[in-house]
Amino acid sequence: MKYLCLVYSDENSLHSLPDSPHDSECNAYAEKIHGSGRMLAAEALQPVSTATTIRVRSGKVSITDGPFAETKEQLAGFYLVEAHDLNEAIQIAAGIPAARVGSVEVRPVRQLEV
Repeated sequence: MKYLCLVYSDENSLHSLPDSPHDSECNAYAEKIHGSGRMLAAEALQPVSTATTIRVRSGKVSITDGPFAETKEQLAGFYLVEAHDLNEAIQIAAGIPAARVGSVEVRPVRQLEV
């Protein structure tokens, strides 16, 4: 089953806390998961200031610079993984270095019939 591990952190302190991961550590973990055959995709995101939010209400499109809502932590990146079950996905998420200074939300991917 596919699981999306959404990595959240306060982007203002992500790289400045004592336990903050370095890019090399994040890359090494991603390579480890990829090597196990469980990695389907992973990417880090640009700062939240580059986000654009789109809403459609009553057929009218509204475009807003920035994220959907102000929050303490912002979406920083994701890992799309293949895992046998939620427990295995949680084990993968727990190893993501950024989890030490932020949080990782694990969600099953719902297959769309197209």
